[in-house]
Amino acid sequence: MTDPNQPPVDPAASGVPPQQPVPPQQPVPPQQPYSAVPPQQPYSSVPPQPGVPPQQPYAAPAPGAPLTAAEDKQWASFAHLGGILWFLPSLIIFLVFKDRGALTRQESKEALNWQITWILVWLVSVILGSILFATPAWPIAFVFSLLIPWILYIVNLVFSILGFVRVNGGGAYRYPFNFRFIK
Repeated sequence: MTDPNQPPVDPAASGVPPQQPVPPQQPVPPQQPYSAVPPQQPYSSVPPQPGVPPQQPYAAPAPGAPLTAAEDKQWASFAHLGGILWFLPSLIIFLVFKDRGALTRQESKEALNWQITWILVWLVSVILGSILFATPAWPIAFVFSLLIPWILYIVNLVFSILGFVRVNGGGAYRYPFNFRFIK
């Protein structure tokens, strides 16, 4: 409080900064809630053309939808080509697509049976070579542990590529020898 009998004090002389006037507070409007409804028209820089129907956005097929003929052939041929990477691609294709396309079911089952047969023969040759290394028959062990697994891999590579080419060309492929583990 100031005394009315005292002379006014100059704020610059007293060292006290003058007070700035406080602007009045503006009321903040409430925020509108977000809407779960998408806008009716998608934003586009191209105006609609008269006489041309508007394009619908791409909708992926349902997870269990049947494969088209081209997709069926594609996945069936990939089941054979996946044999280059052992049995996992053939197994995945068989489990995912077996109920969606007849050709894929047939060819992925054939490729998976071949991969299981090939892995068993490969493991037998490696185990037999390891056992033979403990005997004086080391030249035979060399053949069974190093040479035969590489030959088996090349055979698998050739048969997998042949299966891919045959199925991609529109046919079916049967491996020359194959145990039918999966019926």
